[in-house]
Amino acid sequence: MNTDIKFAVLSLLLALAPIAVSESSKLPTLSSVAPEGARVYIISPTDGQIVSSPVRVVFGSDKVAISPAGTEVADSGHHHLLIDLDALPSMDLPLPASNELIHFGKGQTETILTLEPGEHSLQLLLGNYIHVPHTQPVMSPKITILVDGS
Repeated sequence: MNTDIKFAVLSLLLALAPIAVSESSKLPTLSSVAPEGARVYIISPTDGQIVSSPVRVVFGSDKVAISPAGTEVADSGHHHLLIDLDALPSMDLPLPASNELIHFGKGQTETILTLEPGEHSLQLLLGNYIHVPHTQPVMSPKITILVDGS
């Protein structure tokens, strides 16, 4: 990413929360360290399942607390759901919200999605209190579901 753009984003974030400074680069580090063994996963639906829309998606997590965005809490993060994304977003900046990358900044652990009939992929990515993935990203395996059109 262009250094000028990165510094512009970082300047905006400075007003929101304190950040650590990397000794090697002297550039602010926005990421957090995830707890050892932290993982997230999709409980429901399951990989390969045929579902009807709207679809209830339930998130699971182990060895990491789920906490709301905006408040720094050690060993925690909040969910982001990636829908039909082929390429992962940047892992060193706040995750951009879109119809394909949904933020659950209140600490939610499930959602209801309205999806068109057809095949869809779902994947969870944990973000820290400022929506940045952890230094070792905590993400679920990608699952594929089929939304029945009948």
